[in-house]
Amino acid sequence: MAVDTTVPLTGRGRGAPTAARLLRPRSYEEAAEAVRDCGHRGAIARGRGRAPGDTARDTGGDVLDMSALDRVHAIDAAGGTVLCDAGITLHRLAELVLPLGWFVPVPPGAEQVTVGGAVGADLHGPNHHRAGSFARHLLAFELLTADGTVHVVDRGTPLFDATTGGLGLTGVVLTATLQLQPVATSLLLTGSARATDLDDLMARLCDADLRHTYASARVDLLARGAATGRGTVLHADHAPPEALPARLARRPLAARPQLPAPPQLPPGLVPQLTPDRPLGRRALGLLHDLRHRAAPRRRAGTLRGLAAALPVLDGGHALGRGEGTVAYRCAVGHGCEDVLRHLVRRVAEQGCATRPGLLKRFGEGSPGWLSFPARGWGLSLELPARATGLTALLDELDEEVAAAGGRVCLARDSRVRPELLDAMYPLLDDFRELRAAVDPNSVFTSDLARRLGL
Repeated sequence: MAVDTTVPLTGRGRGAPTAARLLRPRSYEEAAEAVRDCGHRGAIARGRGRAPGDTARDTGGDVLDMSALDRVHAIDAAGGTVLCDAGITLHRLAELVLPLGWFVPVPPGAEQVTVGGAVGADLHGPNHHRAGSFARHLLAFELLTADGTVHVVDRGTPLFDATTGGLGLTGVVLTATLQLQPVATSLLLTGSARATDLDDLMARLCDADLRHTYASARVDLLARGAATGRGTVLHADHAPPEALPARLARRPLAARPQLPAPPQLPPGLVPQLTPDRPLGRRALGLLHDLRHRAAPRRRAGTLRGLAAALPVLDGGHALGRGEGTVAYRCAVGHGCEDVLRHLVRRVAEQGCATRPGLLKRFGEGSPGWLSFPARGWGLSLELPARATGLTALLDELDEEVAAAGGRVCLARDSRVRPELLDAMYPLLDDFRELRAAVDPNSVFTSDLARRLGL
Protein backbone atom coordinates (compact mmCIF):
# COMPACT_ATOMS: atom_id res chain seq x y z
CA MET A 1 0.00 0.00 0.00
CA ALA A 2 1.32 3.41 -0.97
CA VAL A 3 1.50 5.79 1.97
CA ASP A 4 2.19 9.49 1.65
CA THR A 5 3.43 11.57 4.49
CA THR A 6 1.05 14.23 5.72
CA VAL A 7 -0.22 16.11 2.67
CA PRO A 8 -2.58 19.06 2.17
CA LEU A 9 -5.99 18.07 0.82
CA THR A 10 -8.77 20.18 -0.57
CA GLY A 11 -11.95 19.62 -2.59
CA ARG A 12 -13.79 21.01 -5.59
CA GLY A 13 -14.22 24.43 -3.99
CA ARG A 14 -10.44 24.82 -3.71
CA GLY A 15 -10.79 26.27 -0.22
CA ALA A 16 -8.11 26.28 2.46
CA PRO A 17 -6.43 22.84 2.45
CA THR A 18 -6.22 20.63 5.53
CA ALA A 19 -3.43 18.17 6.32
CA ALA A 20 -3.88 14.40 6.65
CA ARG A 21 -1.95 11.21 6.04
CA LEU A 22 -2.94 9.89 2.61
CA LEU A 23 -3.06 6.12 2.07
CA ARG A 24 -3.65 4.46 -1.31
CA PRO A 25 -4.77 0.84 -0.83
CA ARG A 26 -4.41 -1.39 -3.89
CA SER A 27 -6.52 -4.26 -2.55
CA TYR A 28 -9.39 -4.87 -0.16
CA GLU A 29 -6.93 -6.41 2.28
CA GLU A 30 -4.80 -3.27 2.27
CA ALA A 31 -7.92 -1.16 2.85
CA ALA A 32 -8.85 -3.33 5.86
CA GLU A 33 -5.29 -3.04 7.18
CA ALA A 34 -5.44 0.74 6.88
CA VAL A 35 -8.69 0.87 8.84
CA ARG A 36 -7.39 -1.41 11.61
CA ASP A 37 -4.16 0.58 11.95
CA CYS A 38 -5.50 4.13 11.74
CA GLY A 39 -4.57 6.56 14.48
CA HIS A 40 -6.64 8.26 17.15
CA ARG A 41 -7.99 10.82 14.65
CA GLY A 42 -9.69 8.06 12.67
CA ALA A 43 -10.05 7.66 8.91
CA ILE A 44 -12.35 8.52 6.04
CA ALA A 45 -12.53 7.23 2.46
CA ARG A 46 -12.00 9.54 -0.52
CA GLY A 47 -12.54 9.09 -4.25
CA ARG A 48 -11.32 11.66 -6.76
CA GLY A 49 -11.68 14.67 -4.46
CA ARG A 50 -14.82 16.14 -6.05
CA ALA A 51 -16.63 16.94 -2.78
CA PRO A 52 -16.66 20.73 -2.39
CA GLY A 53 -16.98 20.69 1.39
CA ASP A 54 -15.24 18.77 4.18
CA THR A 55 -16.95 15.38 3.92
CA ALA A 56 -13.79 13.63 2.65
CA ARG A 57 -11.28 15.42 4.88
CA ASP A 58 -9.89 14.27 8.22
CA THR A 59 -7.51 16.88 9.59
CA GLY A 60 -4.67 15.16 11.44
CA GLY A 61 -6.07 11.73 10.63
CA ASP A 62 -5.96 9.23 7.77
CA VAL A 63 -7.61 9.59 4.37
CA LEU A 64 -7.99 6.47 2.21
CA ASP A 65 -7.70 7.24 -1.49
CA MET A 66 -9.80 4.44 -3.02
CA SER A 67 -9.27 5.40 -6.67
CA ALA A 68 -6.88 2.48 -7.34
CA LEU A 69 -9.72 0.01 -6.69
CA ASP A 70 -11.57 0.64 -9.95
CA ARG A 71 -12.29 -2.73 -11.56
CA VAL A 72 -15.50 -3.96 -13.15
CA HIS A 73 -16.00 -7.55 -11.98
CA ALA A 74 -19.11 -8.61 -13.92
CA ILE A 75 -21.68 -7.18 -16.31
CA ASP A 76 -24.99 -8.89 -17.00
CA ALA A 77 -25.60 -7.62 -20.53
CA ALA A 78 -29.07 -9.18 -20.63
CA GLY A 79 -30.36 -7.92 -17.30
CA GLY A 80 -28.41 -4.67 -17.13
CA THR A 81 -26.64 -5.14 -13.80
CA VAL A 82 -22.99 -4.50 -13.03
CA LEU A 83 -20.73 -5.45 -10.13
CA CYS A 84 -17.86 -3.00 -9.81
CA ASP A 85 -15.35 -1.54 -7.38
CA ALA A 86 -16.34 1.66 -5.60
CA GLY A 87 -13.28 3.49 -6.93
CA ILE A 88 -14.38 3.46 -10.57
CA THR A 89 -15.84 6.72 -11.86
CA LEU A 90 -19.37 6.82 -13.20
CA HIS A 91 -17.97 8.37 -16.38
CA ARG A 92 -15.70 5.37 -16.98
CA LEU A 93 -18.46 2.94 -16.07
CA ALA A 94 -20.77 4.59 -18.59
CA GLU A 95 -18.11 4.23 -21.29
CA LEU A 96 -17.88 0.49 -20.60
CA VAL A 97 -21.59 -0.33 -20.54
CA LEU A 98 -22.83 2.01 -23.28
CA PRO A 99 -21.75 -0.26 -26.20
CA LEU A 100 -23.88 -2.98 -24.57
CA GLY A 101 -27.01 -0.82 -24.63
CA TRP A 102 -26.93 0.39 -21.03
CA PHE A 103 -26.20 3.62 -19.21
CA VAL A 104 -25.67 4.71 -15.61
CA PRO A 105 -29.04 5.42 -13.94
CA VAL A 106 -27.97 8.69 -12.31
CA PRO A 107 -25.44 10.66 -14.39
CA PRO A 108 -23.22 13.07 -12.48
CA GLY A 109 -22.36 16.63 -13.42
CA ALA A 110 -18.62 15.93 -13.18
CA GLU A 111 -16.47 13.22 -14.73
CA GLN A 112 -14.57 12.28 -11.60
CA VAL A 113 -17.44 11.18 -9.33
CA THR A 114 -16.82 7.61 -8.17
CA VAL A 115 -19.37 4.91 -7.42
CA GLY A 116 -18.35 5.02 -3.75
CA GLY A 117 -18.86 8.77 -3.70
CA ALA A 118 -22.26 8.34 -5.34
CA VAL A 119 -23.26 5.92 -2.56
CA GLY A 120 -21.98 8.15 0.24
CA ALA A 121 -23.71 11.24 -1.15
CA ASP A 122 -26.74 9.35 -2.54
CA LEU A 123 -26.07 11.14 -5.80
CA HIS A 124 -28.92 12.82 -7.64
CA GLY A 125 -28.91 14.12 -11.20
CA PRO A 126 -31.07 16.03 -13.67
CA ASN A 127 -33.38 13.00 -13.95
CA HIS A 128 -34.32 12.82 -10.25
CA HIS A 129 -37.93 13.71 -11.02
CA ARG A 130 -38.18 10.35 -12.82
CA ALA A 131 -35.34 8.12 -11.63
CA GLY A 132 -34.78 9.24 -8.05
CA SER A 133 -31.33 9.17 -6.49
CA PHE A 134 -28.52 6.62 -6.65
CA ALA A 135 -29.81 4.44 -3.80
CA ARG A 136 -32.93 3.52 -5.76
CA HIS A 137 -30.76 1.72 -8.35
CA LEU A 138 -28.29 0.18 -5.91
CA LEU A 139 -29.02 -3.51 -5.33
CA ALA A 140 -26.30 -4.28 -2.78
CA PHE A 141 -22.78 -3.29 -1.74
CA GLU A 142 -19.85 -4.61 0.24
CA LEU A 143 -18.97 -2.49 3.26
CA LEU A 144 -15.70 -2.54 5.21
CA THR A 145 -16.63 -1.70 8.80
CA ALA A 146 -14.54 -0.39 11.68
CA ASP A 147 -13.50 -3.83 12.95
CA GLY A 148 -11.85 -4.63 9.61
CA THR A 149 -14.52 -7.07 8.41
CA VAL A 150 -16.48 -6.91 5.17
CA HIS A 151 -20.28 -7.16 5.10
CA VAL A 152 -22.64 -7.65 2.16
CA VAL A 153 -25.34 -5.03 2.66
CA ASP A 154 -28.67 -5.55 0.90
CA ARG A 155 -31.27 -2.91 0.19
CA GLY A 156 -34.08 -2.59 2.70
CA THR A 157 -31.78 -3.01 5.72
CA PRO A 158 -30.96 -0.29 8.28
CA LEU A 159 -27.27 -0.38 7.38
CA PHE A 160 -28.15 0.17 3.70
CA ASP A 161 -30.30 3.19 4.55
CA ALA A 162 -27.67 4.64 6.88
CA THR A 163 -24.86 4.23 4.33
CA THR A 164 -26.63 5.62 1.25
CA GLY A 165 -26.22 9.32 1.90
CA GLY A 166 -24.23 8.53 5.06
CA LEU A 167 -21.11 10.45 3.94
CA GLY A 168 -18.74 7.53 4.48
CA LEU A 169 -19.34 7.43 8.24
CA THR A 170 -20.58 3.83 8.49
CA GLY A 171 -17.60 2.31 6.67
CA VAL A 172 -15.78 2.04 3.35
CA VAL A 173 -17.80 0.88 0.35
CA LEU A 174 -15.63 -1.63 -1.54
CA THR A 175 -17.95 -2.88 -4.30
CA ALA A 176 -21.45 -2.12 -5.53
CA THR A 177 -24.05 -3.98 -7.57
CA LEU A 178 -25.95 -1.50 -9.69
CA GLN A 179 -29.02 -1.69 -11.92
CA LEU A 180 -28.37 0.19 -15.17
CA GLN A 181 -30.88 1.89 -17.48
CA PRO A 182 -31.37 0.71 -21.09
CA VAL A 183 -30.59 3.02 -24.00
CA ALA A 184 -30.84 2.53 -27.75
CA THR A 185 -28.23 5.10 -28.82
CA SER A 186 -25.30 7.02 -27.40
CA LEU A 187 -26.88 10.40 -28.14
CA LEU A 188 -29.34 12.79 -26.55
CA LEU A 189 -32.01 14.97 -28.09
CA THR A 190 -31.57 18.26 -26.27
CA GLY A 191 -33.46 21.52 -26.11
CA SER A 192 -33.88 24.71 -24.12
CA ALA A 193 -36.36 27.49 -23.33
CA ARG A 194 -35.65 31.00 -22.12
CA ALA A 195 -37.62 32.38 -19.16
CA THR A 196 -38.21 36.01 -18.25
CA ASP A 197 -38.32 35.68 -14.43
CA LEU A 198 -38.35 33.06 -11.68
CA ASP A 199 -42.07 32.26 -11.89
CA ASP A 200 -41.75 31.77 -15.65
CA LEU A 201 -38.65 29.63 -15.09
CA MET A 202 -40.40 27.40 -12.54
CA ALA A 203 -43.43 26.97 -14.80
CA ARG A 204 -41.26 26.02 -17.76
CA LEU A 205 -39.23 23.60 -15.60
CA CYS A 206 -42.43 21.91 -14.40
CA ASP A 207 -43.49 21.47 -18.03
CA ALA A 208 -40.05 20.10 -18.97
CA ASP A 209 -40.21 17.56 -16.13
CA LEU A 210 -43.49 16.20 -17.47
CA ARG A 211 -42.12 15.84 -20.97
CA HIS A 212 -38.43 14.95 -20.66
CA THR A 213 -36.08 12.49 -18.97
CA TYR A 214 -33.55 15.13 -17.94
CA ALA A 215 -34.39 18.70 -16.98
CA SER A 216 -32.83 21.55 -15.03
CA ALA A 217 -32.66 25.33 -15.17
CA ARG A 218 -29.91 27.92 -14.99
CA VAL A 219 -30.82 30.93 -12.86
CA ASP A 220 -29.32 34.38 -13.40
CA LEU A 221 -28.48 35.42 -9.83
CA LEU A 222 -27.53 38.97 -10.72
CA ALA A 223 -30.79 40.01 -12.41
CA ARG A 224 -33.03 42.13 -10.19
CA GLY A 225 -36.38 43.83 -10.33
CA ALA A 226 -38.87 42.34 -12.77
CA ALA A 227 -36.15 40.07 -14.19
CA THR A 228 -35.24 38.46 -10.85
CA GLY A 229 -34.70 34.74 -11.32
CA ARG A 230 -34.74 34.78 -15.09
CA GLY A 231 -32.86 31.98 -16.81
CA THR A 232 -32.91 29.06 -19.21
CA VAL A 233 -34.53 25.65 -18.87
CA LEU A 234 -32.47 22.81 -20.34
CA HIS A 235 -33.91 19.39 -21.20
CA ALA A 236 -32.87 16.17 -22.89
CA ASP A 237 -34.02 12.66 -23.74
CA HIS A 238 -32.15 9.61 -24.97
CA ALA A 239 -32.36 9.72 -28.75
CA PRO A 240 -34.19 6.82 -30.45
CA PRO A 241 -32.46 5.20 -33.46
CA GLU A 242 -34.89 6.83 -35.93
CA ALA A 243 -33.72 10.28 -34.81
CA LEU A 244 -30.14 9.62 -35.97
CA PRO A 245 -28.88 10.56 -39.43
CA ALA A 246 -27.96 7.65 -41.68
CA ARG A 247 -24.22 7.96 -41.10
CA LEU A 248 -24.74 7.49 -37.34
CA ALA A 249 -27.66 5.06 -37.41
CA ARG A 250 -25.42 2.22 -38.60
CA ARG A 251 -23.71 2.13 -35.18
CA PRO A 252 -26.13 3.90 -32.83
CA LEU A 253 -24.35 2.92 -29.62
CA ALA A 254 -20.91 3.88 -30.87
CA ALA A 255 -21.78 7.27 -32.34
CA ARG A 256 -19.43 10.04 -31.24
CA PRO A 257 -20.28 12.85 -33.64
CA GLN A 258 -18.45 16.14 -33.73
CA LEU A 259 -21.55 18.25 -33.49
CA PRO A 260 -21.52 22.04 -33.34
CA ALA A 261 -21.46 23.58 -29.90
CA PRO A 262 -24.31 25.84 -28.77
CA PRO A 263 -23.95 29.50 -29.75
CA GLN A 264 -21.45 31.39 -27.59
CA LEU A 265 -20.58 35.02 -27.15
CA PRO A 266 -17.63 36.26 -29.23
CA PRO A 267 -14.38 35.21 -27.45
CA GLY A 268 -13.05 38.75 -27.20
CA LEU A 269 -16.18 39.81 -25.31
CA VAL A 270 -15.60 37.41 -22.43
CA PRO A 271 -12.63 38.41 -20.27
CA GLN A 272 -10.30 35.83 -18.80
CA LEU A 273 -11.07 36.01 -15.10
CA THR A 274 -8.71 35.02 -12.29
CA PRO A 275 -8.91 35.51 -8.51
CA ASP A 276 -6.61 38.53 -8.99
CA ARG A 277 -8.76 39.95 -11.82
CA PRO A 278 -12.36 39.76 -10.57
CA LEU A 279 -15.07 41.37 -12.63
CA GLY A 280 -17.18 44.08 -11.02
CA ARG A 281 -20.87 43.52 -10.37
CA ARG A 282 -21.97 45.90 -13.11
CA ALA A 283 -19.71 44.25 -15.70
CA LEU A 284 -20.81 40.78 -14.59
CA GLY A 285 -24.43 41.83 -14.80
CA LEU A 286 -23.87 43.03 -18.35
CA LEU A 287 -22.16 39.76 -19.27
CA HIS A 288 -25.04 37.72 -17.81
CA ASP A 289 -27.53 39.92 -19.65
CA LEU A 290 -25.74 39.35 -22.96
CA ARG A 291 -25.65 35.61 -22.39
CA HIS A 292 -29.33 35.56 -21.53
CA ARG A 293 -30.29 37.52 -24.64
CA ALA A 294 -28.00 35.37 -26.83
CA ALA A 295 -29.84 32.21 -25.80
CA PRO A 296 -32.66 31.27 -28.21
CA ARG A 297 -36.22 31.65 -26.92
CA ARG A 298 -36.80 27.98 -27.60
CA ARG A 299 -34.78 25.18 -29.15
CA ALA A 300 -35.57 21.47 -29.51
CA GLY A 301 -34.31 18.37 -31.27
CA THR A 302 -30.56 19.09 -31.16
CA LEU A 303 -28.47 15.90 -31.18
CA ARG A 304 -25.60 15.89 -28.70
CA GLY A 305 -23.36 13.27 -27.14
CA LEU A 306 -24.03 12.08 -23.60
CA ALA A 307 -20.65 13.19 -22.31
CA ALA A 308 -21.13 16.73 -23.63
CA ALA A 309 -24.78 17.32 -22.79
CA LEU A 310 -25.31 15.82 -19.33
CA PRO A 311 -22.74 17.90 -17.41
CA VAL A 312 -24.41 21.04 -18.75
CA LEU A 313 -27.80 19.80 -17.55
CA ASP A 314 -26.42 19.10 -14.09
CA GLY A 315 -24.50 22.32 -13.68
CA GLY A 316 -21.03 21.15 -14.63
CA HIS A 317 -20.63 24.03 -17.10
CA ALA A 318 -23.08 26.48 -15.57
CA LEU A 319 -21.35 26.52 -12.21
CA GLY A 320 -17.79 26.26 -13.49
CA ARG A 321 -14.78 24.85 -11.68
CA GLY A 322 -15.60 26.44 -8.35
CA GLU A 323 -12.19 28.00 -7.63
CA GLY A 324 -12.30 29.73 -4.24
CA THR A 325 -16.02 29.23 -3.82
CA VAL A 326 -18.50 28.13 -1.17
CA ALA A 327 -21.03 25.57 -2.40
CA TYR A 328 -24.60 25.93 -1.19
CA ARG A 329 -27.34 23.46 -2.11
CA CYS A 330 -30.76 23.44 -0.50
CA ALA A 331 -34.15 21.81 -1.03
CA VAL A 332 -37.66 22.93 -0.13
CA GLY A 333 -40.94 21.14 -0.69
CA HIS A 334 -43.76 21.86 -3.08
CA GLY A 335 -45.87 24.67 -1.67
CA CYS A 336 -42.74 26.51 -0.50
CA GLU A 337 -42.21 28.44 -3.72
CA ASP A 338 -42.28 31.72 -1.78
CA VAL A 339 -39.21 30.53 0.13
CA LEU A 340 -37.46 29.81 -3.16
CA ARG A 341 -38.39 33.25 -4.47
CA HIS A 342 -36.99 34.88 -1.35
CA LEU A 343 -33.72 32.92 -1.54
CA VAL A 344 -33.11 33.97 -5.14
CA ARG A 345 -34.08 37.58 -4.40
CA ARG A 346 -31.73 37.77 -1.38
CA VAL A 347 -28.78 36.42 -3.35
CA ALA A 348 -29.51 38.86 -6.16
CA GLU A 349 -29.77 41.77 -3.72
CA GLN A 350 -26.46 40.79 -2.14
CA GLY A 351 -24.83 40.90 -5.56
CA CYS A 352 -22.24 38.28 -4.68
CA ALA A 353 -22.95 35.63 -7.33
CA THR A 354 -20.55 35.32 -10.25
CA ARG A 355 -22.06 32.19 -11.83
CA PRO A 356 -25.60 31.09 -12.61
CA GLY A 357 -27.44 28.99 -10.06
CA LEU A 358 -28.97 25.62 -10.86
CA LEU A 359 -32.63 24.81 -10.20
CA LYS A 360 -34.14 21.31 -10.27
CA ARG A 361 -37.34 19.57 -9.33
CA PHE A 362 -36.97 16.50 -7.12
CA GLY A 363 -39.19 13.46 -7.26
CA GLU A 364 -39.73 10.86 -4.56
CA GLY A 365 -37.06 10.91 -1.87
CA SER A 366 -34.67 8.10 -1.00
CA PRO A 367 -34.89 5.82 2.06
CA GLY A 368 -31.40 7.01 3.02
CA TRP A 369 -31.55 8.55 6.48
CA LEU A 370 -29.27 11.46 5.54
CA SER A 371 -30.14 11.52 1.85
CA PHE A 372 -30.59 15.08 0.62
CA PRO A 373 -33.21 15.09 -2.19
CA ALA A 374 -36.85 15.24 -1.09
CA ARG A 375 -39.90 15.91 -3.23
CA GLY A 376 -39.89 19.56 -4.20
CA TRP A 377 -37.32 22.07 -5.46
CA GLY A 378 -33.53 22.00 -5.30
CA LEU A 379 -31.35 25.10 -5.70
CA SER A 380 -27.55 24.97 -6.09
CA LEU A 381 -25.23 27.96 -5.76
CA GLU A 382 -21.49 28.47 -5.89
CA LEU A 383 -20.55 31.81 -4.37
CA PRO A 384 -17.15 33.48 -4.04
CA ALA A 385 -15.65 32.59 -0.66
CA ARG A 386 -14.41 36.17 -0.18
CA ALA A 387 -17.76 37.81 -0.87
CA THR A 388 -18.69 40.45 1.69
CA GLY A 389 -21.40 39.32 4.10
CA LEU A 390 -21.49 35.77 2.73
CA THR A 391 -21.56 34.00 6.11
CA ALA A 392 -24.47 36.09 7.38
CA LEU A 393 -26.35 35.62 4.11
CA LEU A 394 -26.01 31.83 4.11
CA ASP A 395 -26.94 31.60 7.80
CA GLU A 396 -30.10 33.55 6.97
CA LEU A 397 -30.89 31.21 4.08
CA ASP A 398 -30.30 28.16 6.31
CA GLU A 399 -32.80 29.38 8.87
CA GLU A 400 -35.47 30.06 6.29
CA VAL A 401 -34.95 26.67 4.64
CA ALA A 402 -35.11 24.84 7.99
CA ALA A 403 -38.24 26.76 9.04
CA ALA A 404 -39.93 25.64 5.82
CA GLY A 405 -39.09 21.98 6.49
CA GLY A 406 -36.29 21.97 3.91
CA ARG A 407 -32.65 21.01 4.19
CA VAL A 408 -29.16 21.77 2.99
CA CYS A 409 -27.02 19.16 1.24
CA LEU A 410 -24.44 17.82 3.70
CA ALA A 411 -22.36 16.25 0.93
CA ARG A 412 -21.55 19.75 -0.32
CA ASP A 413 -21.59 21.60 2.98
CA SER A 414 -18.72 23.32 4.77
CA ARG A 415 -20.45 25.73 7.16
CA VAL A 416 -24.02 24.93 8.28
CA ARG A 417 -24.69 25.29 12.03
CA PRO A 418 -25.26 21.94 13.81
CA GLU A 419 -28.31 23.14 15.77
CA LEU A 420 -30.32 23.27 12.53
CA LEU A 421 -29.72 19.63 11.57
CA ASP A 422 -32.51 18.05 13.61
CA ALA A 423 -35.10 20.17 11.81
CA MET A 424 -33.57 19.36 8.42
CA TYR A 425 -32.98 15.62 8.91
CA PRO A 426 -35.67 13.97 11.10
CA LEU A 427 -33.87 10.59 11.11
CA LEU A 428 -30.60 12.03 12.39
CA ASP A 429 -30.90 10.34 15.80
CA ASP A 430 -31.46 6.96 14.10
CA PHE A 431 -28.30 7.52 12.08
CA ARG A 432 -26.26 8.40 15.17
CA GLU A 433 -27.58 5.36 17.03
CA LEU A 434 -26.73 2.94 14.23
CA ARG A 435 -23.34 4.53 13.69
CA ALA A 436 -22.54 4.13 17.39
CA ALA A 437 -23.47 0.43 17.15
CA VAL A 438 -21.34 -0.40 14.09
CA ASP A 439 -18.46 1.96 14.97
CA PRO A 440 -18.44 2.56 18.75
CA ASN A 441 -14.96 4.13 18.72
CA SER A 442 -15.73 6.49 15.81
CA VAL A 443 -12.98 5.05 13.63
CA PHE A 444 -14.69 6.55 10.59
CA THR A 445 -14.84 10.27 11.00
CA SER A 446 -14.30 13.46 9.04
CA ASP A 447 -14.03 17.18 9.54
CA LEU A 448 -17.73 17.43 8.70
CA ALA A 449 -18.65 14.74 11.24
CA ARG A 450 -16.77 16.56 14.00
CA ARG A 451 -18.18 19.95 13.04
CA LEU A 452 -21.77 18.70 13.04
CA GLY A 453 -21.56 16.11 15.79
CA LEU A 454 -22.57 13.22 13.54
